[in-house]
Amino acid sequence: MRVFQIQDDWGMANLKLADRPQPQPGAGQVLLRMLASSLNFRDLVVPERGYGSFTGTLPLIPLSDGVGEVVAVGPGVTRVAVGDRVCPTFFQGWIAGEPDLPRMTGSLGGPIDGTMAEFMCLSEQGVVKVPAYLSDVEAATLPCAALTAWSALATHGTVKPGEQVLIQGSGGVALFALAFARIAGARVTVISSSDEKIERLKALGADATINYRTTPEWSKPARALTDGRGFDHIVELGGEKTLPQSLRCIRPGGTLSMIGVLSGSSLATPLGLIITRQVRLQGITVGHRDGFEAMLRALEQHRVPVIVDRVFEFPALKEALAYLKSGAQFGKICIRH
Repeated sequence: MRVFQIQDDWGMANLKLADRPQPQPGAGQVLLRMLASSLNFRDLVVPERGYGSFTGTLPLIPLSDGVGEVVAVGPGVTRVAVGDRVCPTFFQGWIAGEPDLPRMTGSLGGPIDGTMAEFMCLSEQGVVKVPAYLSDVEAATLPCAALTAWSALATHGTVKPGEQVLIQGSGGVALFALAFARIAGARVTVISSSDEKIERLKALGADATINYRTTPEWSKPARALTDGRGFDHIVELGGEKTLPQSLRCIRPGGTLSMIGVLSGSSLATPLGLIITRQVRLQGITVGHRDGFEAMLRALEQHRVPVIVDRVFEFPALKEALAYLKSGAQFGKICIRH
Protein backbone atom coordinates (compact mmCIF):
# COMPACT_ATOMS: atom_id res chain seq x y z
CA MET A 1 0.00 0.00 0.00
CA ARG A 2 1.06 3.61 -0.59
CA VAL A 3 2.10 5.68 2.40
CA PHE A 4 3.82 8.96 3.03
CA GLN A 5 6.52 8.56 5.62
CA ILE A 6 9.40 10.47 7.17
CA GLN A 7 12.35 8.18 6.53
CA ASP A 8 16.14 8.00 6.91
CA ASP A 9 16.33 11.22 8.94
CA TRP A 10 14.12 13.98 10.34
CA GLY A 11 13.26 17.01 8.20
CA MET A 12 10.61 17.89 5.63
CA ALA A 13 13.01 16.88 2.84
CA ASN A 14 12.79 13.29 4.12
CA LEU A 15 8.99 13.12 3.84
CA LYS A 16 8.49 10.77 0.89
CA LEU A 17 6.07 8.41 -0.81
CA ALA A 18 6.79 4.78 -0.01
CA ASP A 19 5.27 1.30 -0.02
CA ARG A 20 4.42 -0.83 3.00
CA PRO A 21 2.66 -4.18 3.36
CA GLN A 22 -1.08 -3.88 3.94
CA PRO A 23 -1.87 -4.61 7.61
CA GLN A 24 -4.42 -7.19 8.74
CA PRO A 25 -6.65 -6.87 11.82
CA GLY A 26 -6.08 -9.07 14.85
CA ALA A 27 -8.39 -9.63 17.81
CA GLY A 28 -10.21 -6.42 18.75
CA GLN A 29 -8.85 -4.54 15.74
CA VAL A 30 -10.38 -2.96 12.64
CA LEU A 31 -8.92 -2.39 9.18
CA LEU A 32 -9.73 0.98 7.59
CA ARG A 33 -9.48 1.94 3.95
CA MET A 34 -8.60 5.58 4.36
CA LEU A 35 -10.74 8.06 2.44
CA ALA A 36 -9.36 11.47 3.42
CA SER A 37 -6.99 13.22 5.83
CA SER A 38 -6.69 16.79 7.10
CA LEU A 39 -3.79 18.96 8.24
CA ASN A 40 -3.05 20.60 11.57
CA PHE A 41 -0.25 22.92 12.68
CA ARG A 42 1.45 19.99 14.44
CA ASP A 43 1.98 18.36 11.03
CA LEU A 44 4.58 21.06 10.31
CA VAL A 45 6.29 20.34 13.64
CA VAL A 46 6.45 16.53 13.53
CA PRO A 47 8.77 16.16 10.48
CA GLU A 48 11.32 18.36 12.26
CA ARG A 49 11.11 16.16 15.40
CA GLY A 50 9.64 19.17 17.15
CA TYR A 51 8.22 17.17 20.07
CA GLY A 52 11.56 15.57 20.92
CA SER A 53 11.41 11.94 22.00
CA PHE A 54 7.59 12.12 22.04
CA THR A 55 7.64 12.61 18.24
CA GLY A 56 8.35 8.92 17.68
CA THR A 57 10.88 6.93 15.68
CA LEU A 58 11.57 6.58 11.97
CA PRO A 59 10.10 5.66 9.60
CA LEU A 60 6.96 7.51 10.70
CA ILE A 61 3.69 8.05 8.81
CA PRO A 62 2.48 11.62 9.55
CA LEU A 63 -0.90 13.32 10.07
CA SER A 64 -3.23 12.66 12.96
CA ASP A 65 -6.61 13.33 11.34
CA GLY A 66 -8.56 11.34 8.83
CA VAL A 67 -11.60 9.25 8.01
CA GLY A 68 -11.87 5.75 6.64
CA GLU A 69 -14.26 2.92 5.85
CA VAL A 70 -14.13 -0.26 7.92
CA VAL A 71 -13.28 -3.02 5.43
CA ALA A 72 -12.44 -5.86 7.84
CA VAL A 73 -12.69 -6.60 11.56
CA GLY A 74 -10.84 -8.98 13.82
CA PRO A 75 -12.37 -11.42 16.33
CA GLY A 76 -14.36 -9.85 19.14
CA VAL A 77 -15.04 -6.48 17.52
CA THR A 78 -18.44 -5.03 18.52
CA ARG A 79 -18.13 -1.22 18.39
CA VAL A 80 -18.18 -0.98 14.58
CA ALA A 81 -18.95 -3.16 11.57
CA VAL A 82 -17.73 -3.55 8.01
CA GLY A 83 -19.04 -0.65 5.94
CA ASP A 84 -19.06 1.90 8.80
CA ARG A 85 -17.34 5.21 8.16
CA VAL A 86 -15.16 6.15 11.13
CA CYS A 87 -12.53 8.60 12.33
CA PRO A 88 -9.51 7.39 14.26
CA THR A 89 -9.18 9.19 17.60
CA PHE A 90 -6.17 11.47 18.04
CA PHE A 91 -5.21 9.88 21.37
CA GLN A 92 -5.66 6.17 20.78
CA GLY A 93 -5.62 5.28 24.47
CA TRP A 94 -7.58 8.15 26.03
CA ILE A 95 -11.14 6.89 26.23
CA ALA A 96 -12.37 8.99 29.18
CA GLY A 97 -11.30 10.49 32.47
CA GLU A 98 -8.48 12.78 33.46
CA PRO A 99 -5.34 13.11 31.32
CA ASP A 100 -2.18 11.29 32.31
CA LEU A 101 1.11 10.60 30.56
CA PRO A 102 0.22 7.22 28.98
CA ARG A 103 -3.12 8.56 27.70
CA MET A 104 -1.53 11.68 26.21
CA THR A 105 1.50 10.14 24.52
CA GLY A 106 -0.36 7.70 22.28
CA SER A 107 -1.21 10.17 19.52
CA LEU A 108 -1.50 9.45 15.80
CA GLY A 109 0.96 11.04 13.41
CA GLY A 110 3.67 10.92 16.06
CA PRO A 111 4.63 8.81 17.89
CA ILE A 112 2.07 6.37 16.38
CA ASP A 113 1.88 6.05 12.58
CA GLY A 114 -0.75 8.45 11.24
CA THR A 115 -3.36 8.68 8.52
CA MET A 116 -1.30 9.20 5.34
CA ALA A 117 -1.66 5.57 4.34
CA GLU A 118 -4.09 3.73 2.10
CA PHE A 119 -5.00 1.40 4.99
CA MET A 120 -4.80 1.64 8.78
CA CYS A 121 -5.19 -1.10 11.38
CA LEU A 122 -6.34 0.17 14.79
CA SER A 123 -8.00 -0.99 17.97
CA GLU A 124 -11.79 -0.81 17.80
CA GLN A 125 -11.52 1.38 20.92
CA GLY A 126 -9.66 4.00 18.89
CA VAL A 127 -12.32 4.79 16.27
CA VAL A 128 -15.68 6.59 16.28
CA LYS A 129 -18.52 6.54 13.76
CA VAL A 130 -19.09 9.88 12.01
CA PRO A 131 -22.33 11.66 10.98
CA ALA A 132 -23.71 10.78 7.56
CA TYR A 133 -24.33 14.44 6.64
CA LEU A 134 -20.60 15.14 6.37
CA SER A 135 -18.55 14.41 3.25
CA ASP A 136 -15.32 12.43 3.57
CA VAL A 137 -13.07 15.49 3.58
CA GLU A 138 -15.36 17.25 6.06
CA ALA A 139 -15.34 14.27 8.42
CA ALA A 140 -11.55 14.09 8.20
CA THR A 141 -11.27 17.46 9.98
CA LEU A 142 -12.93 16.33 13.22
CA PRO A 143 -10.40 14.39 15.37
CA CYS A 144 -8.06 17.26 16.27
CA ALA A 145 -9.43 20.70 15.34
CA ALA A 146 -13.09 20.11 16.12
CA LEU A 147 -12.48 18.18 19.34
CA THR A 148 -9.98 20.78 20.55
CA ALA A 149 -12.61 23.51 20.18
CA TRP A 150 -15.23 21.32 21.84
CA SER A 151 -12.94 20.49 24.77
CA ALA A 152 -12.20 24.19 25.29
CA LEU A 153 -15.78 25.44 25.23
CA ALA A 154 -17.95 22.48 26.24
CA THR A 155 -15.83 20.08 28.30
CA HIS A 156 -13.69 22.55 30.26
CA GLY A 157 -15.25 25.94 29.52
CA THR A 158 -18.94 25.05 29.96
CA VAL A 159 -19.91 28.18 28.00
CA LYS A 160 -23.44 29.37 28.80
CA PRO A 161 -26.06 31.42 26.91
CA GLY A 162 -25.33 35.13 26.98
CA GLU A 163 -21.65 34.78 27.85
CA GLN A 164 -18.98 36.68 25.92
CA VAL A 165 -16.46 34.59 23.97
CA LEU A 166 -13.43 35.85 22.03
CA ILE A 167 -11.81 33.65 19.38
CA GLN A 168 -8.53 34.27 17.60
CA GLY A 169 -8.21 33.67 13.86
CA SER A 170 -10.01 31.74 11.15
CA GLY A 171 -8.28 28.36 11.06
CA GLY A 172 -9.93 25.05 11.78
CA VAL A 173 -10.04 25.29 15.59
CA ALA A 174 -11.27 28.89 15.45
CA LEU A 175 -14.15 28.14 13.07
CA PHE A 176 -15.28 25.12 15.08
CA ALA A 177 -15.08 27.25 18.24
CA LEU A 178 -17.27 29.88 16.56
CA ALA A 179 -19.85 27.21 15.71
CA PHE A 180 -19.84 25.65 19.19
CA ALA A 181 -20.02 29.01 20.96
CA ARG A 182 -23.06 29.93 18.84
CA ILE A 183 -24.73 26.60 19.67
CA ALA A 184 -24.21 27.44 23.35
CA GLY A 185 -25.91 30.82 22.88
CA ALA A 186 -22.82 32.93 23.54
CA ARG A 187 -22.01 36.30 21.98
CA VAL A 188 -18.89 35.78 19.87
CA THR A 189 -16.13 38.22 18.93
CA VAL A 190 -13.45 37.06 16.47
CA ILE A 191 -10.15 38.74 15.65
CA SER A 192 -8.67 38.15 12.21
CA SER A 193 -5.91 39.42 9.95
CA SER A 194 -7.94 40.55 6.92
CA ASP A 195 -11.17 42.31 6.07
CA GLU A 196 -12.00 39.58 3.55
CA LYS A 197 -11.81 36.90 6.25
CA ILE A 198 -13.80 39.14 8.60
CA GLU A 199 -16.69 39.30 6.12
CA ARG A 200 -16.72 35.50 5.95
CA LEU A 201 -16.64 35.27 9.75
CA LYS A 202 -19.65 37.57 9.98
CA ALA A 203 -21.50 35.35 7.50
CA LEU A 204 -20.78 32.38 9.80
CA GLY A 205 -22.35 34.17 12.75
CA ALA A 206 -19.63 36.24 14.44
CA ASP A 207 -21.38 38.99 16.41
CA ALA A 208 -18.36 41.31 16.35
CA THR A 209 -14.96 41.31 14.65
CA ILE A 210 -11.65 43.16 14.91
CA ASN A 211 -8.86 43.30 12.33
CA TYR A 212 -5.73 42.82 14.42
CA ARG A 213 -3.45 44.00 11.60
CA THR A 214 -5.09 47.40 11.38
CA THR A 215 -5.69 47.44 15.17
CA PRO A 216 -2.55 45.83 16.68
CA GLU A 217 -3.57 46.78 20.24
CA TRP A 218 -6.92 45.03 19.93
CA SER A 219 -7.51 44.29 23.61
CA LYS A 220 -8.95 47.74 24.40
CA PRO A 221 -11.61 47.82 21.63
CA ALA A 222 -12.35 44.15 22.32
CA ARG A 223 -12.99 44.84 25.99
CA ALA A 224 -15.20 47.78 25.01
CA LEU A 225 -17.43 45.32 23.15
CA THR A 226 -18.26 43.78 26.54
CA ASP A 227 -19.15 47.16 28.07
CA GLY A 228 -15.85 47.02 29.94
CA ARG A 229 -16.69 43.82 31.82
CA GLY A 230 -14.29 41.59 29.90
CA PHE A 231 -14.75 38.25 28.16
CA ASP A 232 -15.97 35.18 29.99
CA HIS A 233 -13.90 32.91 27.75
CA ILE A 234 -11.06 33.46 25.29
CA VAL A 235 -9.89 30.80 22.83
CA GLU A 236 -6.16 31.62 22.83
CA LEU A 237 -4.42 30.42 19.69
CA GLY A 238 -1.61 32.93 19.19
CA GLY A 239 0.49 32.41 22.29
CA GLU A 240 3.46 34.70 22.84
CA LYS A 241 2.15 37.84 21.12
CA THR A 242 -1.55 37.48 21.88
CA LEU A 243 -1.61 36.21 25.47
CA PRO A 244 -0.69 39.59 27.03
CA GLN A 245 -3.62 41.23 25.24
CA SER A 246 -5.96 38.37 26.09
CA LEU A 247 -5.13 38.90 29.78
CA ARG A 248 -6.07 42.56 29.42
CA CYS A 249 -9.55 41.78 28.16
CA ILE A 250 -10.54 38.63 30.09
CA ARG A 251 -12.95 39.26 32.96
CA PRO A 252 -12.04 38.49 36.56
CA GLY A 253 -12.72 34.79 37.03
CA GLY A 254 -12.78 34.18 33.28
CA THR A 255 -11.23 31.25 31.40
CA LEU A 256 -8.39 31.41 28.89
CA SER A 257 -8.21 28.20 26.85
CA MET A 258 -4.56 27.96 25.82
CA ILE A 259 -4.56 25.98 22.60
CA GLY A 260 -1.94 27.31 20.19
CA VAL A 261 1.39 29.11 20.06
CA LEU A 262 1.21 30.33 16.46
CA SER A 263 2.98 33.61 17.28
CA GLY A 264 5.63 32.05 19.53
CA SER A 265 5.94 29.84 22.58
CA SER A 266 7.80 32.07 25.05
CA LEU A 267 5.94 33.60 28.00
CA ALA A 268 6.54 37.32 28.52
CA THR A 269 3.50 38.76 30.23
CA PRO A 270 2.63 40.21 33.66
CA LEU A 271 1.64 37.10 35.59
CA GLY A 272 0.04 39.23 38.27
CA LEU A 273 -2.98 39.69 35.98
CA ILE A 274 -3.69 35.97 36.26
CA ILE A 275 -3.47 36.02 40.05
CA THR A 276 -5.21 39.28 40.90
CA ARG A 277 -8.10 38.61 38.53
CA GLN A 278 -8.28 34.91 39.45
CA VAL A 279 -8.11 33.98 35.77
CA ARG A 280 -8.25 30.30 34.86
CA LEU A 281 -5.52 29.45 32.33
CA GLN A 282 -6.56 26.07 30.93
CA GLY A 283 -4.26 24.15 28.59
CA ILE A 284 -6.14 22.20 25.91
CA THR A 285 -4.68 19.28 23.95
CA VAL A 286 -7.47 17.79 21.85
CA GLY A 287 -9.54 15.53 24.18
CA HIS A 288 -10.80 12.02 24.91
CA ARG A 289 -13.09 9.65 23.01
CA ASP A 290 -16.10 10.32 25.24
CA GLY A 291 -15.80 14.02 24.41
CA PHE A 292 -15.44 13.19 20.71
CA GLU A 293 -18.68 11.22 20.71
CA ALA A 294 -20.52 13.95 22.65
CA MET A 295 -19.31 16.46 20.06
CA LEU A 296 -20.47 14.24 17.20
CA ARG A 297 -23.98 14.17 18.68
CA ALA A 298 -23.99 17.97 18.79
CA LEU A 299 -22.71 18.23 15.23
CA GLU A 300 -25.42 15.91 13.96
CA GLN A 301 -28.20 17.59 15.90
CA HIS A 302 -27.28 21.08 14.70
CA ARG A 303 -25.94 20.10 11.26
CA VAL A 304 -22.87 22.26 11.90
CA PRO A 305 -21.19 23.21 8.61
CA VAL A 306 -17.51 22.27 8.27
CA ILE A 307 -15.41 24.82 6.39
CA VAL A 308 -12.86 23.23 4.06
CA ASP A 309 -10.54 25.73 2.39
CA ARG A 310 -8.79 23.49 -0.13
CA VAL A 311 -8.46 19.81 -1.01
CA PHE A 312 -5.22 18.28 -2.33
CA GLU A 313 -4.72 14.83 -3.83
CA PHE A 314 -2.73 12.17 -1.95
CA PRO A 315 0.63 12.66 -3.79
CA ALA A 316 0.52 16.44 -3.13
CA LEU A 317 1.00 16.24 0.65
CA LYS A 318 4.11 18.42 0.66
CA GLU A 319 2.34 21.09 -1.39
CA ALA A 320 -0.54 20.99 1.08
CA LEU A 321 1.87 21.43 4.00
CA ALA A 322 3.49 24.40 2.26
CA TYR A 323 0.05 25.98 1.86
CA LEU A 324 -0.65 25.37 5.55
CA LYS A 325 2.63 27.08 6.45
CA SER A 326 1.63 30.15 4.40
CA GLY A 327 -1.31 30.83 6.74
CA ALA A 328 -3.53 31.85 3.82
CA GLN A 329 -6.27 29.32 4.52
CA PHE A 330 -9.75 29.97 5.87
CA GLY A 331 -10.81 26.73 7.51
CA LYS A 332 -9.28 23.31 6.98
CA ILE A 333 -6.84 21.91 4.41
CA CYS A 334 -7.61 18.32 3.40
CA ILE A 335 -6.09 15.43 1.46
CA ARG A 336 -8.24 13.17 -0.71
CA HIS A 337 -6.96 9.57 -0.70
